[in-house]
Amino acid sequence: MKILIALCALLLQVHVGTAFAESKPNVLLIMADDLRDFGGAFTKEVVKTPNLDRLRARGTTFERAYVQYPVCNPSRSSMMTGLRAEQTGITGNDIPLREKMPEVVTLPQLCKEAGWQSHAFGKLYHLGGGKDVEARRRWMDEGSSWHTARSFEATRTGRKMLEGRDVTDGVLKWCQWGAADGNDDDQPDGQIAAATVAKIEELGDTPWFIGCGFMKPHDPFIAPKKYFDLYPPDSLKPWSDPADMTVVPRESVGFGDYGTAFAKFTEEDWRELLRAYCAGTSFMDAQLGLVLDALDRHQLWEKTLVIFVGDHGYHTGERQWWNKNTLFERSCRAPLIIAAPGMKGGRTSQSLVEFVDLYPTVADFCGLKMPHPAAGASLRSVLVDPAASIKDAAFTLITRSPKLHAQSIRTDRWRFTSWSDGRVELYDHESDPEELHEVSAQHADVITELSARLQKLTAFTSKP
Repeated sequence: MKILIALCALLLQVHVGTAFAESKPNVLLIMADDLRDFGGAFTKEVVKTPNLDRLRARGTTFERAYVQYPVCNPSRSSMMTGLRAEQTGITGNDIPLREKMPEVVTLPQLCKEAGWQSHAFGKLYHLGGGKDVEARRRWMDEGSSWHTARSFEATRTGRKMLEGRDVTDGVLKWCQWGAADGNDDDQPDGQIAAATVAKIEELGDTPWFIGCGFMKPHDPFIAPKKYFDLYPPDSLKPWSDPADMTVVPRESVGFGDYGTAFAKFTEEDWRELLRAYCAGTSFMDAQLGLVLDALDRHQLWEKTLVIFVGDHGYHTGERQWWNKNTLFERSCRAPLIIAAPGMKGGRTSQSLVEFVDLYPTVADFCGLKMPHPAAGASLRSVLVDPAASIKDAAFTLITRSPKLHAQSIRTDRWRFTSWSDGRVELYDHESDPEELHEVSAQHADVITELSARLQKLTAFTSKP
């Protein structure tokens, strides 16, 4: 009888999902910039995110979701095309998507060409172009992906800092924090939330795909002062690396001018940055709340597929690193929450998933055919049953130079990283979830098995 009941529940959810797709559901893609997943110094007990908690109560939280390249432009380009960075060829923040793939059909474009209104507010693709209006449009992919795309800037009041500091005295121009004057709408994220809500209300019953791309907690670490007040400095304890942690190659973490500057940080420097990062996260969370309020107000939850992501993870002091762009768990794993009509909320999944899975998931729920072979798979079965699994590994790429790159595979137990110059790293998540101890010398059989898995990936080439 229990099996029969479970089968009936599954069939009901599939039926609801099918009806949902046939009715042209709205798609709300919400991105946060440089927002890491929980863990390490940045824990649920420290950061205050009541609106992310609201969304978790509505949807499924994927606690092991991995990006395909842990840097803004490569990650977003991969996500929006459903292709790995090895396939897009985009591995830095210097080239817009269309320069590499002029004919690719992106995720919002797929819906746009099928009749959805498609609009972007803030950072969905990487932003670029400076003061050149046409260049900015190209970076946002306005016209192809979106009917309209807008970016935002702080007001004069919002640019006034009530307190703050350049932590590296100008060595790293981005590495500064500030408690800003003014209110939320004096900062880009406040304006992005307001514009998103206005567009939702303007479109009414017209099917839409809206991208809401928040800028925080990305550097510079600036937020209205009231969000800093949530975190008294003496309430925060920066991460401290254990003395027996394995030393890894400098190319793995600690490279370049960043590593040199971070090595000089005092405990107070780490504390100030952590405080500012938490403040920026709570500021972003408050803006998320305004968007969720609009879904509540207009009773849109049963007709809207809501996806919340961070574009990659972030180190907040682990291995003396304050950034992304490593193949450690803290950089590769990112937040992912999906709330879909007909699916239960308040659930978590430990299933391994990748951000290339988002494109086929949206196509599945919207009843649209994939325009090119997918690198990922639809997450519908995991949304039905969080214990379900669609894959047994996730893959991430980084590059360090035209002659040096590395690919990493994350399985249920292991993280294995293979460098193009022959070096390898292996971490056992069963006993070492923070990846503090490199154990490749003790597990030759695992190295052989996972190396073979990596060799089946699309080969990476640094050629333009």
